[in-house]
Amino acid sequence: MESELFGHEKGSFTGAIRTRIGKFEMAHEGTIFLDEIGDMSPTLQVKLLRILQQQEFERVGGNQVIKTNVRVLAATNQNLEKAIKEKKFREDLYYRLNVIPLKLPPLRERKDDVPALIDAFIKKFNRTKNRTVTGVSQSALTALMEYDWPGNVRELENICERLVVIKGEGRLELSDLPQQFHDSETLIEELESDMLLVGAHEEEELGPSVAPKGQVTEIPEGGINLKEVVEEYEMSLILQALEKCDWVKNKAATLLGLNRTTLVEKLKKRGITR
Repeated sequence: MESELFGHEKGSFTGAIRTRIGKFEMAHEGTIFLDEIGDMSPTLQVKLLRILQQQEFERVGGNQVIKTNVRVLAATNQNLEKAIKEKKFREDLYYRLNVIPLKLPPLRERKDDVPALIDAFIKKFNRTKNRTVTGVSQSALTALMEYDWPGNVRELENICERLVVIKGEGRLELSDLPQQFHDSETLIEELESDMLLVGAHEEEELGPSVAPKGQVTEIPEGGINLKEVVEEYEMSLILQALEKCDWVKNKAATLLGLNRTTLVEKLKKRGITR
């Protein structure tokens, strides 16, 4: 990595058959982006600090001081303040890098970006993979919006590439998505089962004429819309949890066994505010 960033002189180590210019030298009067800065070794941290402070470095195996003027962008998914306390990251380097901090929330905290990103990735992979996928169905988009994306945008990009390559053409449907996106279907099935069980128990205790909002104790002759009934029952449970927690969403989400973002999305979808 040291050779990659700072370059090396011919003969400085086995295999160094010619002088190599490093990335910092190549980026003179430009910009260099350092990803996962928190994983940098202590030796590299010292050399990077020198560049930031003095704008100079030496190639591996060399003694000539090389001047450089670069703008450094650095990114990390680690808590660098915690790493400083654990002596894994230099405090002086942290403050030297942390001139203009930019915090990018994880994708699960900005679900509204998902449709635009999906559209962009589909267009990209249609072009690079010579495919003709036209878009995403509403049910598939809903499943993609409900997912928490632990791998953030990179995971979304990889999923889109896989779907575009395999589907090839037409619209992406819910059935085209990988297994982890079908958890919502399982949740609905469990909710339906729970609703029937709760209805049976409460009917025994309260009698057939008493039923909570959203619960159907007997199917009428004209039938019912099961999806609407399930959604209504789900919302009644969500509202109960919110009332119990005085509308503190974090507590209500914990009570329901949901992520806070999932709860917020469900309330936003139904237009419910306090």
